Amino acid sequence: MRVAIVGLGLIGGSLGLALRRRRLAQVIGVSRRPATLRQAKRLGAIDTGTALLREAVADADLVVLAAPVDAIETLGRHAARFMRFGSVLTDVGSSKAQIVRALERSMPRGVAFAGAHPLAGSERRGLEAARADLFDGSICVITPTSRTPRRAREAVTRLWKPLVRRMVTMDPSRHDRLLAAVSHLPHLLAFSLVRATSREALAIAPRSFLDATRVAQSDPDLWDDILLSNRAAIAAAMSRFEREWRTLRKAMTQQDQPRLVRLLAEAQRARQTLATHGA
Repeated sequence: MRVAIVGLGLIGGSLGLALRRRRLAQVIGVSRRPATLRQAKRLGAIDTGTALLREAVADADLVVLAAPVDAIETLGRHAARFMRFGSVLTDVGSSKAQIVRALERSMPRGVAFAGAHPLAGSERRGLEAARADLFDGSICVITPTSRTPRRAREAVTRLWKPLVRRMVTMDPSRHDRLLAAVSHLPHLLAFSLVRATSREALAIAPRSFLDATRVAQSDPDLWDDILLSNRAAIAAAMSRFEREWRTLRKAMTQQDQPRLVRLLAEAQRARQTLATHGA
Protein backbone atom coordinates (compact mmCIF):
# COMPACT_ATOMS: atom_id res chain seq x y z
CA MET A 1 0.00 0.00 0.00
CA ARG A 2 1.25 3.45 -0.91
CA VAL A 3 0.29 6.02 1.74
CA ALA A 4 0.86 9.75 1.33
CA ILE A 5 0.95 11.66 4.62
CA VAL A 6 0.31 15.38 4.25
CA GLY A 7 1.83 17.04 7.29
CA LEU A 8 4.78 15.60 9.18
CA GLY A 9 4.18 16.79 12.72
CA LEU A 10 3.51 14.69 15.81
CA ILE A 11 0.64 12.66 14.34
CA GLY A 12 1.83 12.48 10.73
CA GLY A 13 5.38 11.64 11.73
CA SER A 14 4.25 9.03 14.25
CA LEU A 15 1.96 7.43 11.66
CA GLY A 16 4.81 7.17 9.20
CA LEU A 17 7.10 5.65 11.82
CA ALA A 18 4.44 3.13 12.89
CA LEU A 19 3.60 2.08 9.32
CA ARG A 20 7.24 1.63 8.36
CA ARG A 21 8.16 -0.15 11.59
CA ARG A 22 5.50 -2.75 10.83
CA ARG A 23 6.24 -2.74 7.07
CA LEU A 24 2.61 -2.01 6.32
CA ALA A 25 3.06 0.64 3.65
CA GLN A 26 5.38 2.66 1.49
CA VAL A 27 5.16 6.16 2.94
CA ILE A 28 5.41 9.39 0.95
CA GLY A 29 5.69 12.48 3.11
CA VAL A 30 4.51 15.96 2.16
CA SER A 31 5.90 19.10 3.74
CA ARG A 32 6.60 22.61 2.48
CA ARG A 33 9.89 22.65 4.38
CA PRO A 34 12.82 20.72 2.86
CA ALA A 35 14.43 20.49 6.33
CA THR A 36 11.36 18.65 7.63
CA LEU A 37 11.51 16.17 4.76
CA ARG A 38 15.19 15.53 5.40
CA GLN A 39 14.54 15.04 9.12
CA ALA A 40 11.62 12.68 8.43
CA LYS A 41 13.76 10.60 6.10
CA ARG A 42 16.59 10.49 8.64
CA LEU A 43 14.22 9.41 11.43
CA GLY A 44 12.67 6.71 9.27
CA ALA A 45 9.19 8.27 9.16
CA ILE A 46 9.00 8.29 5.34
CA ASP A 47 10.43 6.42 2.37
CA THR A 48 10.37 9.48 0.13
CA GLY A 49 9.29 13.08 0.52
CA THR A 50 8.22 16.03 -1.56
CA ALA A 51 6.96 19.58 -1.20
CA LEU A 52 4.60 19.04 -4.14
CA LEU A 53 1.19 17.78 -3.01
CA ARG A 54 0.23 16.87 -6.57
CA GLU A 55 3.28 14.67 -6.96
CA ALA A 56 2.79 12.89 -3.64
CA VAL A 57 -0.87 11.93 -4.06
CA ALA A 58 -0.88 11.00 -7.75
CA ASP A 59 0.00 7.33 -7.21
CA ALA A 60 -1.07 6.92 -3.58
CA ASP A 61 -3.68 4.36 -2.58
CA LEU A 62 -4.49 6.34 0.55
CA VAL A 63 -3.86 10.00 1.38
CA VAL A 64 -3.84 11.04 5.05
CA LEU A 65 -4.34 14.70 5.93
CA ALA A 66 -2.34 15.14 9.14
CA ALA A 67 -2.57 18.93 9.17
CA PRO A 68 -4.12 21.37 11.68
CA VAL A 69 -7.93 21.35 11.72
CA ASP A 70 -8.26 24.71 10.00
CA ALA A 71 -6.14 23.54 7.02
CA ILE A 72 -7.71 20.13 6.40
CA GLU A 73 -10.63 21.20 4.20
CA THR A 74 -8.50 23.30 1.83
CA LEU A 75 -5.77 20.67 1.60
CA GLY A 76 -8.34 17.93 1.06
CA ARG A 77 -10.04 19.67 -1.83
CA HIS A 78 -6.70 20.41 -3.45
CA ALA A 79 -5.30 16.90 -2.97
CA ALA A 80 -8.44 15.20 -4.31
CA ARG A 81 -8.04 16.92 -7.68
CA PHE A 82 -4.86 14.96 -8.33
CA MET A 83 -5.67 11.63 -6.70
CA ARG A 84 -6.10 8.61 -8.96
CA PHE A 85 -9.39 6.83 -9.59
CA GLY A 86 -10.12 4.36 -6.79
CA SER A 87 -7.96 6.04 -4.15
CA VAL A 88 -9.13 7.13 -0.70
CA LEU A 89 -8.68 10.35 1.26
CA THR A 90 -8.82 10.52 5.06
CA ASP A 91 -7.82 12.85 7.88
CA VAL A 92 -6.87 12.81 11.57
CA GLY A 93 -8.73 15.93 12.71
CA SER A 94 -9.84 16.29 16.34
CA SER A 95 -13.24 17.63 15.27
CA LYS A 96 -15.16 15.91 12.51
CA ALA A 97 -18.61 17.20 11.56
CA GLN A 98 -17.47 20.32 9.71
CA ILE A 99 -14.59 18.56 7.96
CA VAL A 100 -16.60 15.51 6.91
CA ARG A 101 -19.49 17.61 5.63
CA ALA A 102 -17.19 19.76 3.51
CA LEU A 103 -14.93 17.06 2.09
CA GLU A 104 -17.45 14.36 1.27
CA ARG A 105 -19.22 16.90 -0.96
CA SER A 106 -15.98 17.87 -2.70
CA MET A 107 -14.66 14.54 -3.92
CA PRO A 108 -14.24 14.12 -7.67
CA ARG A 109 -15.55 10.99 -9.37
CA GLY A 110 -13.59 7.91 -8.32
CA VAL A 111 -12.07 9.43 -5.15
CA ALA A 112 -13.67 8.59 -1.79
CA PHE A 113 -13.36 10.22 1.63
CA ALA A 114 -13.73 8.76 5.13
CA GLY A 115 -12.99 10.74 8.28
CA ALA A 116 -10.92 9.33 11.14
CA HIS A 117 -9.47 10.43 14.46
CA PRO A 118 -6.77 8.47 16.31
CA LEU A 119 -7.24 9.30 19.99
CA ALA A 120 -3.56 9.68 20.75
CA GLY A 121 -1.23 12.59 21.08
CA SER A 122 0.87 14.69 23.37
CA GLU A 123 1.19 18.23 24.63
CA ARG A 124 4.31 18.33 22.46
CA ARG A 125 4.14 19.24 18.80
CA GLY A 126 6.29 18.68 15.73
CA LEU A 127 8.22 15.92 14.07
CA GLU A 128 10.81 15.83 16.85
CA ALA A 129 8.07 14.60 19.19
CA ALA A 130 6.95 11.78 16.86
CA ARG A 131 7.10 8.19 18.17
CA ALA A 132 6.50 4.86 16.48
CA ASP A 133 4.55 3.67 19.53
CA LEU A 134 2.33 6.75 19.89
CA PHE A 135 -0.81 4.85 18.88
CA ASP A 136 -0.10 1.68 20.87
CA GLY A 137 -3.05 0.94 23.16
CA SER A 138 -5.15 3.78 21.76
CA ILE A 139 -8.54 4.03 20.08
CA CYS A 140 -9.17 5.19 16.53
CA VAL A 141 -12.61 6.54 15.66
CA ILE A 142 -13.88 6.31 12.09
CA THR A 143 -16.72 8.71 11.24
CA PRO A 144 -18.55 7.51 8.10
CA THR A 145 -21.88 8.87 6.94
CA SER A 146 -24.53 7.48 4.60
CA ARG A 147 -22.48 8.95 1.74
CA THR A 148 -19.24 7.15 2.66
CA PRO A 149 -18.36 4.37 0.17
CA ARG A 150 -17.67 1.01 1.72
CA ARG A 151 -14.22 0.84 0.14
CA ALA A 152 -13.23 4.09 1.87
CA ARG A 153 -14.32 2.81 5.25
CA GLU A 154 -12.47 -0.47 4.70
CA ALA A 155 -9.28 1.28 3.53
CA VAL A 156 -9.16 3.54 6.59
CA THR A 157 -9.82 0.55 8.85
CA ARG A 158 -6.94 -1.35 7.24
CA LEU A 159 -4.68 1.63 7.85
CA TRP A 160 -5.40 2.02 11.57
CA LYS A 161 -6.42 -1.41 12.84
CA PRO A 162 -2.84 -2.80 13.12
CA LEU A 163 -1.69 0.34 14.96
CA VAL A 164 -4.30 0.79 17.72
CA ARG A 165 -5.98 -1.24 20.44
CA ARG A 166 -9.54 -0.69 19.28
CA MET A 167 -11.49 0.71 16.33
CA VAL A 168 -14.77 2.56 16.97
CA THR A 169 -17.28 3.74 14.39
CA MET A 170 -19.68 6.64 14.98
CA ASP A 171 -21.22 9.49 13.04
CA PRO A 172 -19.31 12.80 12.96
CA SER A 173 -21.72 14.73 15.18
CA ARG A 174 -21.64 12.09 17.90
CA HIS A 175 -17.84 12.07 17.72
CA ASP A 176 -17.74 15.81 18.25
CA ARG A 177 -20.18 15.66 21.17
CA LEU A 178 -18.23 12.93 22.95
CA LEU A 179 -14.78 14.40 22.25
CA ALA A 180 -15.98 17.74 23.59
CA ALA A 181 -16.45 16.00 26.95
CA VAL A 182 -13.33 13.81 27.12
CA SER A 183 -10.74 15.87 25.23
CA HIS A 184 -11.69 19.42 24.37
CA LEU A 185 -13.20 20.38 27.75
CA PRO A 186 -10.29 18.83 29.72
CA HIS A 187 -7.86 20.96 27.73
CA LEU A 188 -9.86 24.08 28.54
CA LEU A 189 -9.97 23.09 32.21
CA ALA A 190 -6.21 22.63 32.28
CA PHE A 191 -5.62 26.02 30.68
CA SER A 192 -8.09 27.63 33.10
CA LEU A 193 -6.59 25.97 36.18
CA VAL A 194 -3.13 27.28 35.35
CA ARG A 195 -4.50 30.78 34.73
CA ALA A 196 -6.39 30.71 38.04
CA THR A 197 -3.32 29.74 40.09
CA SER A 198 -0.96 32.34 41.52
CA ARG A 199 2.75 32.29 40.72
CA GLU A 200 3.44 31.73 44.40
CA ALA A 201 1.31 28.58 44.38
CA LEU A 202 2.72 27.40 41.05
CA ALA A 203 6.20 27.51 42.57
CA ILE A 204 5.27 24.65 44.94
CA ALA A 205 2.87 22.77 42.64
CA PRO A 206 2.84 19.03 43.51
CA ARG A 207 2.77 16.16 41.06
CA SER A 208 -1.04 16.03 41.15
CA PHE A 209 -1.23 19.59 39.81
CA LEU A 210 1.34 18.86 37.13
CA ASP A 211 -0.57 15.76 36.04
CA ALA A 212 -3.89 17.60 35.96
CA THR A 213 -2.48 20.46 33.87
CA ARG A 214 -0.05 18.61 31.58
CA VAL A 215 -2.12 19.38 28.47
CA ALA A 216 -2.00 23.11 29.24
CA GLN A 217 1.43 22.92 27.61
CA SER A 218 -0.31 22.24 24.28
CA ASP A 219 0.16 24.66 21.39
CA PRO A 220 -2.48 27.46 21.50
CA ASP A 221 -2.18 27.95 17.72
CA LEU A 222 -3.32 24.36 17.26
CA TRP A 223 -6.02 24.28 19.93
CA ASP A 224 -7.81 27.52 19.11
CA ASP A 225 -8.94 26.05 15.79
CA ILE A 226 -10.03 22.77 17.38
CA LEU A 227 -12.06 24.61 20.02
CA LEU A 228 -13.71 26.98 17.56
CA SER A 229 -14.55 24.22 15.07
CA ASN A 230 -16.43 22.29 17.80
CA ARG A 231 -17.65 25.27 19.81
CA ALA A 232 -21.32 24.26 20.12
CA ALA A 233 -20.58 20.81 21.55
CA ILE A 234 -17.88 22.22 23.82
CA ALA A 235 -20.21 24.92 25.13
CA ALA A 236 -22.73 22.21 26.03
CA ALA A 237 -20.01 20.21 27.80
CA MET A 238 -18.96 23.35 29.69
CA SER A 239 -22.56 23.86 30.86
CA ARG A 240 -22.72 20.30 32.18
CA PHE A 241 -19.43 20.80 34.00
CA GLU A 242 -20.61 24.10 35.48
CA ARG A 243 -23.68 22.35 36.94
CA GLU A 244 -21.47 19.70 38.56
CA TRP A 245 -19.09 22.38 39.83
CA ARG A 246 -21.95 24.33 41.44
CA THR A 247 -23.25 21.14 43.05
CA LEU A 248 -19.87 20.39 44.61
CA ARG A 249 -19.40 23.99 45.71
CA LYS A 250 -22.82 24.04 47.38
CA ALA A 251 -22.13 20.81 49.27
CA MET A 252 -18.80 22.17 50.48
CA THR A 253 -19.91 25.68 51.47
CA GLN A 254 -22.95 24.29 53.28
CA GLN A 255 -20.73 21.75 55.04
CA ASP A 256 -22.96 18.97 53.78
CA GLN A 257 -20.44 16.23 54.39
CA PRO A 258 -22.66 13.24 53.52
CA ARG A 259 -23.55 14.75 50.15
CA LEU A 260 -19.96 15.77 49.47
CA VAL A 261 -18.72 12.25 50.19
CA ARG A 262 -21.45 10.78 47.99
CA LEU A 263 -20.55 13.03 45.06
CA LEU A 264 -16.84 12.26 45.38
CA ALA A 265 -17.52 8.53 45.70
CA GLU A 266 -19.66 8.53 42.54
CA ALA A 267 -16.82 10.12 40.61
CA GLN A 268 -14.31 7.73 42.14
CA ARG A 269 -16.31 4.68 41.07
CA ALA A 270 -16.73 6.00 37.54
CA ARG A 271 -13.00 6.66 37.24
CA GLN A 272 -12.11 3.23 38.65
CA THR A 273 -14.33 1.64 36.00
CA LEU A 274 -12.25 3.40 33.32
CA ALA A 275 -9.05 2.06 34.85
CA THR A 276 -10.50 -1.46 34.97
CA HIS A 277 -11.43 -1.31 31.30
CA GLY A 278 -8.01 0.04 30.33
CA ALA A 279 -9.42 3.26 28.96
